[in-house]
Amino acid sequence: MTHDTSELDAPVLVADVRLDARLPDLNTEGRYHAARLLTWLHDRPIGEVMLPLESGPLPAGQLATVLWPLIADRVSAHCEEDGIAVPDCLTPDGLIRPERSRCTDRGLVPDLSMTVVIATRDRTESLLRCLAALSKSSYSGFDVVVVDSAPRTDTTARTLAESPAWPFPLRYLHVSRPGLALAHNAALPAITGEFVAITDDDVEVDRDWLAAIAAAFTESDATCVTGLILPAELETPAQLLVERAGGFARGFTRRVFSSDMPEPEPLFPFTAGRFGSGANMAFRTDWLRSHGGFDPATGAGSPAWGGDDLTAFLRVITEGGTLVYEPRAVVRHWHRREYEGMRRQSFRYGLGLGAYLTASVWARPTLLGAMLRRAVPAVGHLLNPASAKNAGRGGGFPRELVWRERAGCSQARSPTR
Repeated sequence: MTHDTSELDAPVLVADVRLDARLPDLNTEGRYHAARLLTWLHDRPIGEVMLPLESGPLPAGQLATVLWPLIADRVSAHCEEDGIAVPDCLTPDGLIRPERSRCTDRGLVPDLSMTVVIATRDRTESLLRCLAALSKSSYSGFDVVVVDSAPRTDTTARTLAESPAWPFPLRYLHVSRPGLALAHNAALPAITGEFVAITDDDVEVDRDWLAAIAAAFTESDATCVTGLILPAELETPAQLLVERAGGFARGFTRRVFSSDMPEPEPLFPFTAGRFGSGANMAFRTDWLRSHGGFDPATGAGSPAWGGDDLTAFLRVITEGGTLVYEPRAVVRHWHRREYEGMRRQSFRYGLGLGAYLTASVWARPTLLGAMLRRAVPAVGHLLNPASAKNAGRGGGFPRELVWRERAGCSQARSPTR
């Protein structure tokens, strides 16, 4: 199957720019038409910037000149909040900054025991990339549980057994039935930490990912913490389509959600995708165990193909817990490179969304009335081209993907276990 991607063919450079360090030279090979830059200050992300690169390479000196007008307000807001002097320019060697920062002094690393759970299936190289990123973590008090979910071969098991020792304790579990929720639930008895951070095998975590999660739990009475998910690369039309469809990023503002807060939008709390995603989520271990883990009828690899994370997020809110979205907790996701993968995933996203809503009502029938009261704005959210869900797609976005997502949503059925 083919479709027109003429507007989406040019790759976009994805990079991190640390404003308090030497700036990089961008597009040195001249192959990118634009750059999507995540800017950091004092080891905290302060926002993304899109820069055109049609003229070729962008040396550090030119980058400083072009970038400063776009991020000056964010830098000022960050420094003022932190109680330090505001720099007035950006140089190739970074910001001329004060000697110390309150957020640097405060640090990110409280003393909490954490377990990282990674479910995988027949993606050994991707898993090793994820583990390699974890090995660079600034946080030391954690162990890792890898759950091999109904693998077709023993490649992952053999590779982990033959790998050199990781700088963290690692336990391997084999699960014979497929399903992401089942894999996560299988890990529950093996969790040693007071808190469990869950990610996927197709991401790379930032060095401060666990530290940021631990800090969010320490600074609040959170039941669940989610974080910022950004693309690892944007090299193909399909990967660019993922971002135009909304991607996984939920902004750079820390937000706290609970059932007793003023409703931030008409569909709250059922648009649980606004809270985060399963590739970057953490829970208090005792809460997750006491609630039986994740709904086994949902999740990738199950007939529902999704919804396990959203169901858990909704349950946190509706049962009186607090969910914190913490943008300091950053992971980068490797989107599917081929259009056919995006095509399949669009249907599965819709199926997972429908399954999430169905499973939530199945588990707690009293939610049905609240859902029905939100039916009209929900239809608008799904169908209106200008809604928050659809606004970023713009012209040229394949209508096939839109309709496959809607078709998946309409086919969701009552969960079976």
